[in-house]
Amino acid sequence: MEVGMLWFDDSNRKLDEKIGRAVAHYKEKYGQLPTLCVVNPTTLNGGIDAAAGVQIKAARNVLPNHFWIGVDDPALRVAPLERPKVRSSGDKEHPARRRKKAA
Repeated sequence: MEVGMLWFDDSNRKLDEKIGRAVAHYKEKYGQLPTLCVVNPTTLNGGIDAAAGVQIKAARNVLPNHFWIGVDDPALRVAPLERPKVRSSGDKEHPARRRKKAA
């Protein structure tokens, strides 16, 4: 996984509940379900290998109580939505940013 969302949860909830909350937030924010969650080996503690529909992997480069969650397969990623630039009618563009007309 190259890109993902970092989620922090140091509560007393069970690991599968923490991951479930992270998955729900990821889906709400990005509009798709994640497929992978990477956690510190101490957080995993030799436990489960899947929860809330995502595969769980351990990696020492993820801090304890942090959950790196995202889509492992680049082909499954959804492109981010482009947000239109909103400009009020009174806004004027800076002269240096005006496009020159083609000759």
